Amino acid sequence: MLNYIWAFMILIGVVYGAFTGKMAEVTNAALDSAGDAVSLCITMIGVMALWVGLMEIAQKSGLIAKLTRGIQPFISFLFPRIPKGHPAREYIATNLIANVLGLGWACTPAGLKAMEELAKLEAERGMPGYVSAGEGIFADGKKKGNKTGKSGGELPVSANGKSGRVASNEMCTFLILNISSLQLIPVNMIAYRRQYGSVNPAGIIAPAIVATFVSTAAAVVYCKGKDRRRRI
Repeated sequence: MLNYIWAFMILIGVVYGAFTGKMAEVTNAALDSAGDAVSLCITMIGVMALWVGLMEIAQKSGLIAKLTRGIQPFISFLFPRIPKGHPAREYIATNLIANVLGLGWACTPAGLKAMEELAKLEAERGMPGYVSAGEGIFADGKKKGNKTGKSGGELPVSANGKSGRVASNEMCTFLILNISSLQLIPVNMIAYRRQYGSVNPAGIIAPAIVATFVSTAAAVVYCKGKDRRRRI
């Protein structure tokens, strides 16, 4: 959908420039924007290398492990059905810590691994659509071989006998927390503001902390409310 929106906006700009006799300005703006995009990418690569490197140092020094242990009560509060010692808890904690520090790039691998572990947890629970090796669970509770798709592979089976997976409560909670993303140091925004000539790039820190704290608090309240309703 976004591709169509961008294509429409570009088309409107070109048509407007043609009808108003400003095609030269449109062309120059396109070339200048392309150059700015390359410059911004180079800047962000440097920022990414710096903070991902610091994250690696923190991990090898044991700091991340200590922080992970420190927020385990918070993880237990948000994800009470994830067993203690399960790998998903460590990846979730690492992801949340990276988000709080504003390291969006560093938190992505941990987020992907967390989702993989949560999917494995659903398979261990025998949830429909997550059971592998051709064994699905139908509405009668019996395990049966899945139907073969056009590609010859196995199709996951849902409770009503149709193919497809349903995100677990833990997956939804984790995704919402990532979207709300409490940040103490909005590294990306500081880099963007510096790139585009802000006189005080770090001036975004206080508003970002307030905004992300409110969004994260709202996310926690919403997730716990939905979790309580689901159990009722």
